Amino acid sequence: MEETKNNELIQLLSENFNGKILNVEEPYGLLTFETTKDVIISVLSFLKENEKTNFNFLTDITAVHYPEKKQGIAVVYHLHNMVKRIRVRIKVFIDQHDPVIPTATSLWNGANWMERETYDFFGVKFEGHPDLRRILNMDDLGVFPMLKQYPLEDPNRVDKKDEYFGR
Repeated sequence: MEETKNNELIQLLSENFNGKILNVEEPYGLLTFETTKDVIISVLSFLKENEKTNFNFLTDITAVHYPEKKQGIAVVYHLHNMVKRIRVRIKVFIDQHDPVIPTATSLWNGANWMERETYDFFGVKFEGHPDLRRILNMDDLGVFPMLKQYPLEDPNRVDKKDEYFGR
């Protein structure tokens, strides 16, 4: 049943966004696809306002840092159609050296805090956001904590020496 709904949704999106719906997957039945930042607001608007899709609930906006990739930050949107009980995940890869993407606050007021949190932890700048500033960390914090730009462990810790573990 879930697979049929997902197939219909992908077909509808492909018809309306020719060539902009990429890498479609269904891990554990959750429809996941990628798109580009130039059409993300159009895709989100279509999913929200089209009577066939009706994804009226924005569950989450977050990001994932992939330091080994050229476009190292993926902004991830989770939407939910509560009537048909369908969820969808949308990924948009952006340049980690210039992490800018349009804001979704024009579609959902709740995107405000989610985008602020994503900015606070990943440094993603949401263009057009009404009040983009840190929400949880200190204002003068000079880094974005979720970016993998620091050593994973303190090299001076003596309890983590390889010879203690037979490595």
